[in-house]
Amino acid sequence: MDKLQDLLRRLEDLNEIGAALSNERNIDALLEKILLAAKAITHADGGTLYRTDDSATHLRFEIMRTDSIGIAMGGTSGKRIVFPPLPLHLADGAPNLSMVAAYAALNRQTVNIADAYTAEGFDFSGTRAFDSRTGYRSTSFLTVPMMNHEGRVIGVLQLINAVNPVTGAVGVFSDSDRKLAESLASQAAIALTNRLLVSQLEALFESFITLINNAIDEKSPYTGGHCQRVPTLTMMLAEAVNDTTEGPLSDFTMSDNDRYELKIAGLLHDCGKVTTPVHVVDKATKLQTIFDRIALVDTRFELIRRDLELATLRSRVSAGPSASPVVLAQIERHGEDRLRELDADRAFLHHANIGSERMNDADVERVHAISRRWSWSDTLGQTHACLTDDEIENLTIRAGTLTAAEREIINNHIVSTIRMLESLPWPRHLSNVPEYAGGHHERMDGKGYPRGLTRDQMSVQARVMGIADIFEALTAKDRPYKRPMKLSEALHILGKFRLNGHIDPDLFDVFVRKQVYLRYAETFLDPEQIDDVDLSAIPGYAVN
Repeated sequence: MDKLQDLLRRLEDLNEIGAALSNERNIDALLEKILLAAKAITHADGGTLYRTDDSATHLRFEIMRTDSIGIAMGGTSGKRIVFPPLPLHLADGAPNLSMVAAYAALNRQTVNIADAYTAEGFDFSGTRAFDSRTGYRSTSFLTVPMMNHEGRVIGVLQLINAVNPVTGAVGVFSDSDRKLAESLASQAAIALTNRLLVSQLEALFESFITLINNAIDEKSPYTGGHCQRVPTLTMMLAEAVNDTTEGPLSDFTMSDNDRYELKIAGLLHDCGKVTTPVHVVDKATKLQTIFDRIALVDTRFELIRRDLELATLRSRVSAGPSASPVVLAQIERHGEDRLRELDADRAFLHHANIGSERMNDADVERVHAISRRWSWSDTLGQTHACLTDDEIENLTIRAGTLTAAEREIINNHIVSTIRMLESLPWPRHLSNVPEYAGGHHERMDGKGYPRGLTRDQMSVQARVMGIADIFEALTAKDRPYKRPMKLSEALHILGKFRLNGHIDPDLFDVFVRKQVYLRYAETFLDPEQIDDVDLSAIPGYAVN
């Protein structure tokens, strides 16, 4: 009756173990659970779990446990197994049938050995050497292959020394032990295969995301690191919020699934940029298209300069040989004045083309005046203004290098991002990716784009990503149209954004108070960007 009750209890344990294995996400922890469960239901003192390597030519040690002498290696123990893998074939290609674990794997059958010291047909010299070093006595062995749904051996479960739970004596593994171990090995193989398949699919998915980001990076060397830096900063701020125990964000917590979902959203937050034309993404100056058209303006100004020089020479010739020195000096002076005026206007256009400073009304008017003032003639004798209408439109951009139409093209990348992400069949644990990734250009006051969402309509994660995207852009050192900001400058701007409803005020307070900005800066910014930050000088931030 006691044996029957023990068997029933072990069957119940086997059912519970199967459920536990199916819920484990960590591979090392899963392997450890498999071995510990096998030891428990067979009353084994020790055991080893092997996995086949990628080439299926060796059995690799994964987990080792022996209770009576305190051995715990591999898995979550923190102790690496240093034993070399077991070859499944010998140097001449013959099957390695002398090693019991290799034999079980090659023949896909369980091997139950009563006593390793008297067993024939297997090489237990390594076991005897181990026993000699440790004082252990390896007796009974139960070795079970683990096969996946395709019938391929993916590992071997080896149990050592069946211990009587009442007397503590070491005996032989029973037939019920064998059946239970084989059942567990089958469940374990399914759980392990499923976990490996999920891991492989996740790796494939993340590799595909990396592929998209690399394509975006190759389109524009100026924003190459943006797709990597924003997810990192997003996770740094999210973890800081997760650790917050006081204030309006104290209830925000993240599980491992939540973290993975936010990570994926961060990696995909700009995937729509694959649709943005290169000449807009890479527009480093106002006149840049495929090339910087300031060179065309320079060419026209050279023609105008030569026309002015010719006009001066013609005026001298027209004055005749009898012209007085005063008249000739006036002609020269007038010509030089015109050339200086031309050079000054040309230099102004070069400066305006950079787009590093905001243009005022006087600057805009000067561009128009320059276009009216100077003209050139083509080979047909037709006269043209020194600037085309398109060039005037670009050179009079008030801030930055993009026209309103080009900025709309840039802004449309978020629409493309949302459309692309919402078209994908996301699993439940990633269902929020489109919302997180698609909200990083929204504002708390509803004046953002593309949907004009307010703070209450956005998740904390989307608001976190908004701050990360802005701060990365402010401090980025790879943008040709601006210098990288120092920490104090970037935080000052974010402080203003906090006050005017652009970013979440509570998240910004965590960003500053937990010094997320500084930890990010120490990894990604140049040393000269990391200056002393006076928290009291940040607009809207209350120093605690």
